[in-house]
Amino acid sequence: MIFEEFIQQGKVVIGTKDPQKAKALIKMSENNIKAADAVELTQATASPVFSLLYESFRELVEAMCVLEGYKVYSHEALTAYLEKIHENKIAAVFDRHRKLRNGVNYYGKPVSIGVTLEAKKEIAQLSKVLIEKYLKF
Repeated sequence: MIFEEFIQQGKVVIGTKDPQKAKALIKMSENNIKAADAVELTQATASPVFSLLYESFRELVEAMCVLEGYKVYSHEALTAYLEKIHENKIAAVFDRHRKLRNGVNYYGKPVSIGVTLEAKKEIAQLSKVLIEKYLKF
């Protein structure tokens, strides 16, 4: 689905640009990374750490939306937003992580240590790209 369809469905609302909220989301993203780093990675902690990493990634994309005045009520809309701004590779990674996180949070489907380590690496790299390109204040 394209981003404009999420707007038509009310899953994205156009409002006021909010740099302060964007900064707060960036700070929360940083805090989630710190929390994930503070946890010893074991099979028991791999899924919760993965969820924290995903949340960190989501918060950065949401911060980008907030800077443009979008209030997003759907994680799928965040994928569409990334595609809208021609960040298709990042969108594909984000959506893959979204689906894995949904498995963890909604269906009790665990992820492995390996998946979590790979996500940590990918999210760190892509977060740096997003910050450099879109979230410099």
